[in-house]
Amino acid sequence: MADRASSENPAVQAQLDRLSYLSPGRDVLGLERISALMERLGNPHRALPPVFHVAGTNGKGSTAAFLRAALEAAGHSVHAYTSPHLVRFNERIRVAGKLIDDASLAPLLAEVLDSAGDIAPSFFEATTAAAFLAFARTPADATIIEVGLGGRLDATNVIDQPLVTGIASLGIDHREFLLTPEAGTPTEPLARIAFEKAGIAKTGVPLVTLAHGAAAAVTIAERAKQVGAPLLVQGRDWEMGPAADHHVFRDQRGSVFLPQPALAGAHQLANAGLAVAMLRAQTKLDVDPAALSAAMFNVRWPARLQRLGPGPLTAQAPLGELWLDGGHNVDAAQRIADFFARDIADRGPVDLIVGMLANKDLDGFLRAMAPVTRALVAVPVPDHAHHAPEAITALAKTHGLKHLGQATDVPAALGIIATLARKERRARGVAIMGSLYLAGDVLRLNDEVPD
Repeated sequence: MADRASSENPAVQAQLDRLSYLSPGRDVLGLERISALMERLGNPHRALPPVFHVAGTNGKGSTAAFLRAALEAAGHSVHAYTSPHLVRFNERIRVAGKLIDDASLAPLLAEVLDSAGDIAPSFFEATTAAAFLAFARTPADATIIEVGLGGRLDATNVIDQPLVTGIASLGIDHREFLLTPEAGTPTEPLARIAFEKAGIAKTGVPLVTLAHGAAAAVTIAERAKQVGAPLLVQGRDWEMGPAADHHVFRDQRGSVFLPQPALAGAHQLANAGLAVAMLRAQTKLDVDPAALSAAMFNVRWPARLQRLGPGPLTAQAPLGELWLDGGHNVDAAQRIADFFARDIADRGPVDLIVGMLANKDLDGFLRAMAPVTRALVAVPVPDHAHHAPEAITALAKTHGLKHLGQATDVPAALGIIATLARKERRARGVAIMGSLYLAGDVLRLNDEVPD
């Protein structure tokens, strides 16, 4: 499905409306359209500052955030292309450290769409082209590009000579695209996912990965060998782990002592390690240990186990913490469940507000979250095809959850949970999960717009 996008700027909105009309209205994989579009635009992807290209099912955005924080702490100016946006389309395109402004965005989108003609690019292909145009025309020291979907056939993979590539956590997601039977590809699901992600590997370009299961690891190694990409694997070539009151990163270049990452969750330590390993796998841009340490403090990535600050929504929370995470697959749910399980003895189970797109694995998600969940209130995901709240609570009941409810939106869901809290006379931690689109609405409602 095409990403929802709107703007308060009339000129930008006019171009987004054009894009919604001209694009196929759904994700489309393949490099034919983006390659043709790049050619018409003068091949801006070949004029980018050195590129860090990151793939993965979960964690690629966090890894990109760590990369940016480290590079900027080292004094480098950085472009960044990520997706999806949470509140404003502009979040996707960061030019030399700042979100693209409307005055620049509108003509860029117009230029792309005027050039597209009969190519009929998808939403993501057109926005990728706009980002590459912006990056090629503005000086910077580095470019960070997050894969949109998969890797091998993702529009961002038109980049043929990145500085370094990376693969974050792997899990099952986007089945309809990434697990479609295809001759010459693995049939085991995680191996197939790995095959798609490893498609970003390039000849002579370091490929840095987290540790993966046997089938996925073999697939990635085969791809790296096939294209001639030096492979650096967590646990073999680099590692990141705890040491007293800090963490230590080790590779063949030595050790670096680092503070606890600002992003919550034990899994973020691995994402931080991946970013550090990618930075140390290249020699073009200097990033010293002081910059790496600063990155751990300075990194920000909204809607990833984000504790919401003061705002209209948190004012409704039942005296406890209000957490937001856009996780929507089993792997993400398990990592979030692990986070809440650490404090369950002291704080008790979390109350969960869930909204999820219809094409996501609701059963697997609920199975992972059930052990740490006290109550669940289901909500719709506005303007997107989603699991009906009634279906969510019915399935949650089969996983042993007893305190169930349905609400029209997140504020109403918080009201239900607040009533439970008053009955029990105790503060309750609340997590809002299941969709990045829902997360964007939550940030908007709490006046926490990413910048």
